[in-house]
Amino acid sequence: MTRTVKAGAVQFTIKVGDVDANMRYVEGALRRLAAQGCTLAVLPEMWDTGYAYRELNELAKRTPEVVAELGRLSRELGMVIVGSMPEPHGEKVCNTAYVLDRGELLGFYRKIHLFSLMGEDRSLDGGDRWLVVDTSVGRIGVFICYDLRFPELARRLAVEGAEILVVPAEWPKPRDEHWKALLNARAIENQLFVVAANCCGIQGKLDFFGASLIIGPKGEHLAEGGYEPCEISASLDFGEMDSWRRQIPCFEDRKPEFY
Repeated sequence: MTRTVKAGAVQFTIKVGDVDANMRYVEGALRRLAAQGCTLAVLPEMWDTGYAYRELNELAKRTPEVVAELGRLSRELGMVIVGSMPEPHGEKVCNTAYVLDRGELLGFYRKIHLFSLMGEDRSLDGGDRWLVVDTSVGRIGVFICYDLRFPELARRLAVEGAEILVVPAEWPKPRDEHWKALLNARAIENQLFVVAANCCGIQGKLDFFGASLIIGPKGEHLAEGGYEPCEISASLDFGEMDSWRRQIPCFEDRKPEFY
């Protein structure tokens, strides 16, 4: 019997520093996705606070209560929910994606590659381990934004059995073509599904273009957001993924001893 999952991504304009307003928006969006039958939802990077650098350490103190609230929604709606938030970590914070499955925290991933161009490396601590986790919707690997530019990490997740790569992001103009090209590449080269949630709208001097994407293992766009706030959704057919992997057996033909 073919296994299918309906996945969604939430795209919205993050109100920098306003945890309560962002939580209200996300709750409504998750309920709309659940009404469509989605059992996996991906939220943008730092979705509850944005990059409020001056306040980030203080805002991060609220993350445990936000995770608990998201867990409650995950249980009520019967969903797997993934999104990144600031995690208290010594005198700094980590950009951490939490994986919640029907109320249970299954794992968390701290962003490994910090975007030095925007000063992330000065304000945040980086992670030191990847994450692939078994969930009720399948085996999920987690990326955060800038991680997309490092194919080695995606391949590690795929080799470890990831079927879905989830990507919370805050990816701004003018690099929208890079966003699409890199997401396509990660899906095609690893023959898996990608569910990527980007934010949209203006934050300070940055213009976020949205274009959240759900991509199939052949690189086909199953759903795509525009510039405005929205939710996108699509069905992921794991039978099609397995068939494609049999047709072009990239994993069997790898020669890692030579590279």
